[in-house]
Amino acid sequence: MKSALIRLHITVFLWGFTGVLGRVISLNEGLLVWWRLFITVISLWLFYGIAGKIKRIPPRDFFKIASIGTILALHWLCFYGSIKYSNVSIALTCLSTSGLMSAILEPIFFKKKFDLTELVLGLFALVGIALIYLTNLTFSIGIYIGLMATLLTVLVSVLNKKLVTGYEQSSITLYQLTGGFLGLSILMPLYNHLFPAPHFLPQHWDWLWLIILSWFCTILTFVLYIGVLKKITAFTLNLTLTLEPVYGIILAFVVYHENKSLSHYFYYGFALILLAVVLQMLRIVRDAKRISNKEQGVSNEEYNVQ
Repeated sequence: MKSALIRLHITVFLWGFTGVLGRVISLNEGLLVWWRLFITVISLWLFYGIAGKIKRIPPRDFFKIASIGTILALHWLCFYGSIKYSNVSIALTCLSTSGLMSAILEPIFFKKKFDLTELVLGLFALVGIALIYLTNLTFSIGIYIGLMATLLTVLVSVLNKKLVTGYEQSSITLYQLTGGFLGLSILMPLYNHLFPAPHFLPQHWDWLWLIILSWFCTILTFVLYIGVLKKITAFTLNLTLTLEPVYGIILAFVVYHENKSLSHYFYYGFALILLAVVLQMLRIVRDAKRISNKEQGVSNEEYNVQ
């Protein structure tokens, strides 16, 4: 249990570290994501090919998974765009509202009733974002792009639940990232035309940062995350995942001293968002335990009858 918890924290820390790497890489957001996917996809195909873990899937299923991968690539593009137009702290703060945004989108996709409590918690997050926006207007474009990144990552999560079933997570990851690379490659000529880049190839230290971003922050975190899923309780997992923006923001403060360019209202807004996320997570875990206890009670009654 202890080693699994350590691996989980390493995973979340590395996810938080992606923002720091996004700022130091000199490429624009589109090329940054393209090169990240290029290195990651080539590495995964080689790794799975050598290990004999590549499983063929029907073209129709590949198209569905690849389409979701393209949305994931666009999420990354917006996330790094938010960093480029504002900073790491702002981008991660916007991203921390993803759990609450899913509370609004999931009922629409799965035709469920809206939960009043979740909507109230969503208002907490909205007030937090408004507070950050109104007191950091120089980063307004970055906030818009960051919220778009949040919407796209929630859409990926919802579509994965709705459309992708019956495959191992490793196969989904391989084909989703491959689809993201292919989809982004198709869009890149238009993107480069609209947002011309000073250079297309990574410069000097960019190669090292991209390899770290691809091998450690993408592939290694996937392996670590899958490895701890069966050993960590839902409560511990969800609570630890809320630390991703916290780790990332602390790293941004240490490496880039971003705290000097943020007003003190940023901390109030982030605290409201984090409070809403934690409360939502506690509700989910409480409801899951309640359902589990009811099922266990029914099982015991059936056993006694027999």
